[in-house]
Amino acid sequence: MRASAPFHAHVYYSDDDRASAEALRDRFSAMQPRVLFVGRMMDEGVGPHPIAQYEVHFLEDARPDVVAAIEASGLRALVHPLTDDDLADHTTLAHWIGEPVELDVTVLDPPGHNQGVARFGRTDF
Repeated sequence: MRASAPFHAHVYYSDDDRASAEALRDRFSAMQPRVLFVGRMMDEGVGPHPIAQYEVHFLEDARPDVVAAIEASGLRALVHPLTDDDLADHTTLAHWIGEPVELDVTVLDPPGHNQGVARFGRTDF
């Protein structure tokens, strides 16, 4: 992976640890521009994610800091690259922090049709 390759994390939370998730989200917002985007907190499942979560978009060179912040929070997360294979991004290329969440992989884009990179609005990472 290039230092500028796009990545993102899905940070999962329950009602009990929502305050911790919100504090971590604020921390990521303060890391901009190294963190490209911090999504809104989704208090219910969306897409392949069956429980509450939010997304954090960043480049490969910010990955150690993003992972360290998640690990320090005690929350669980899925960290993965954005390639042209959405299924692989969320499975074989993914790194789990904490207890994995069973994803609904049936809603992911087929290989070669990944909308993940396009969601950034650019491809020149």
